[in-house]
Amino acid sequence: MTARYDTIGINYEQLRLPDHRIAAQINHALGTASTVLNVGAGTGSYEPRDRQITAVEPSIEMIRKRKPSSAPVIQASAEHLPFEDQSFDAAMGILTIHHWSDKAAGLREIRRVTRGPIVLLTFDPSHRPWLTDYLPELVALDEGQMPKMSQYAEWLGSVTIEPVLVPDNCTDGFLYAYWCRPEAYLDERIRSGSSSFWSIQGLGAGLARLSQDLETGQWDRKYRHLRDQLEYDAGYRLVIGTQLQDS
Repeated sequence: MTARYDTIGINYEQLRLPDHRIAAQINHALGTASTVLNVGAGTGSYEPRDRQITAVEPSIEMIRKRKPSSAPVIQASAEHLPFEDQSFDAAMGILTIHHWSDKAAGLREIRRVTRGPIVLLTFDPSHRPWLTDYLPELVALDEGQMPKMSQYAEWLGSVTIEPVLVPDNCTDGFLYAYWCRPEAYLDERIRSGSSSFWSIQGLGAGLARLSQDLETGQWDRKYRHLRDQLEYDAGYRLVIGTQLQDS
C-alpha cells in the first residue's frame, strides 16, 4: 500500500504538534466513549490518552513516525476498515477526509463500525482566509478536495457542526494556523507541514507579493487587527455525526 504522506510527511512530527485547546474540543465531542477509532491517524495527534484508541493509517511513513507510546495502529484506509460492525463506541478523523479517494464510502465504513459519535475535524471550503488573497490557488484546491458542509448530513445522517477557532499561538501547523503570523508562510520548512503546499504549483508570485506587503507594511494596513486577536475563525469545523443510519 502506498499513500501520499509516504512522500510529504517529512517534517510532520515537528510541525504538527497537537494544540491543547483544539484537543479539548475534540475530546468533549467524543463524549463518554471508551473505545475510539482514529481514522487517518497520522502520527497520533489528538488521540486522547484516557481512552482505548485503535488507529488506522494508510501511510507506512506516518506509521513509522508514531511514538512507541502511541496507540496500536493498523495500516488500512477509511474506505476499507478491517473491523466488524459497531466495534467502537466512537470514531474520530482529524484533517484527513480530503485525502480519501472515496469520501462517501469512507464515512459509510466509519458509520458501519461505530456505535456512537463520529467526530471529524475538517474545513469549510466556502470560507476564504486572508491567505487566499495571495494564493488564490488554495480556493480551487479547497473546493476540489474538501466536502461541502451539507454533504456530511447526506453521508452520516444527523450531524452537528461547531466552529473550531484557531488560537493565535496554535502549535499545530496546519494550513491556516499562522493567520496572525504571516511571516511563517515565507518559510519553506513551515510550509512543508501542510499537504496543500505540496498540492499546488506556482507559489512564487503569491509568496513574493506577501513578502513585499510585509516589508512595505501593506499587509499590516489591511490585516493589522488580526495581530491583536487571540483566536480566529479560519474556516475549520468540527462535524459530529450523532445518529446511526437506519439499517
